[in-house]
Amino acid sequence: MDPIVEVVALLLGFLGWVLVGVAIPNRYWKTSTVDGNVITTSTIYENLWMSCATDSTGVHNCREFPSLLALSGYIQASRALMIASVVLGTFGLVATLIGMQCSKAGGENYVLKGRIAGIGGVFFILQGLCTMISVSWYAFNITQDFFNPLFPGTKYEIGEGLYIGWCSGTLSICGGVCLVFACKSDTDEKPAYPYQVSRGTIYSASTSRRGAHSTYDKNAYV
Repeated sequence: MDPIVEVVALLLGFLGWVLVGVAIPNRYWKTSTVDGNVITTSTIYENLWMSCATDSTGVHNCREFPSLLALSGYIQASRALMIASVVLGTFGLVATLIGMQCSKAGGENYVLKGRIAGIGGVFFILQGLCTMISVSWYAFNITQDFFNPLFPGTKYEIGEGLYIGWCSGTLSICGGVCLVFACKSDTDEKPAYPYQVSRGTIYSASTSRRGAHSTYDKNAYV
């Protein structure tokens, strides 16, 4: 495996893992503005854990969701997927660090190290898929309510937390694909066959035997 590919894949996976940690506590997964006069204008925003509101004076009031079972199903699923994404990304980072050629953690068995790095790439891909499914499902529900003319509640728009999640998923998938395909290309290389090495040895041996016979023949005539 090319060490440059390993480093690039590790950086992409690490950035994706960091952005997941940024997206989970981000408050602006969906936002809505209630327009009125200058005094009553307020912004309402939510994420996976709480609902907040701020007025024109800059005062923020947040309220955590009271019950897990009372939440919508997509919010519970998004929570689980984002937490799973963090766990998978951690496994991917550890496996990639062990499997890199410049790392001494996995010993000198480069075949095994390549396979471990490939497993790290699979973890990165799973991390990216979990993140993309979570934020895309959340965004789908926002847009579905927003364009529904019969929806009676507050209509929200997509917040910055979802964009951070999409960036995280894209980086993680790119890093994982780089690792997996790099490891696969290494295994496809044809090894050197034994006869290519031993051919010269046989030839030199036969040459030495011919030299011995020629010496013997000369001595026989003396």
